[in-house]
Amino acid sequence: MPPPTAPSAATLSSSGQPIFHVRGLTKIYGTGETQVRALSGVDLDLGAGELVVLLGPSGSGKTTLLNQLGGLDLPTSGALRYRDIELTHATEEQLTLYRRRSVGFIFQFYNLIPSLTARENVALITEIAEHPLAPEVALEMVGLGARMDHFPAQLSGGEQQRVAIARAIAKRPAVLLCDEPTGALDVKTGIVVLEAIERVNRDLGTLTVIITHNAVMADMADRVIHFMDGHVVQERRNATRVAPSTLRW
Repeated sequence: MPPPTAPSAATLSSSGQPIFHVRGLTKIYGTGETQVRALSGVDLDLGAGELVVLLGPSGSGKTTLLNQLGGLDLPTSGALRYRDIELTHATEEQLTLYRRRSVGFIFQFYNLIPSLTARENVALITEIAEHPLAPEVALEMVGLGARMDHFPAQLSGGEQQRVAIARAIAKRPAVLLCDEPTGALDVKTGIVVLEAIERVNRDLGTLTVIITHNAVMADMADRVIHFMDGHVVQERRNATRVAPSTLRW
């Protein structure tokens, strides 16, 4: 099936401005002696259609940043803007609307509803989205056209993760945030999942941010950002993107 026609993130951001503009972003948890500084003055721009890999050890700030970008948490200080929307001081209602309209999430664990088929799991999102893909189209995009009416228990781990990807992209999000999407999978299955994510980025023009501790994935990205102790310590742009099928770890 040919890829669906959808407004790409590049089209939606025709002004040339970054989708995300981050300056001095800081997140502190706790108080006093229990205080933990998860982010310490992060400066970052993320553009339309990019595939970005965030690398770093556990506790380096990757997931905290992803939570800020996804509107799951608010920063302690700094500026965080999504297009023309200032998220730094957004209300919970505003954040809910932002997440619903603009952001797709993929986590390490699939969080599918066991009593619903793959098609029905995806349809949960399409029923509340403004301009969704049909569940069938989203599942075709991740290579599950023949498994739409199977329940999660009838699917492998990689297939369940691809249902989760289909569910995330069905609302045509401008932003796809992936937190260790292959962390629970073997290498072969993980590559299939990365191929599905890469195809979504390519076909829909979705800004895609992948958190991983696996440095091998860096080669499939447009840009690689290294975190350590809440700071961006290194950033590089790849001259070319390597196909996920060539990755080995």
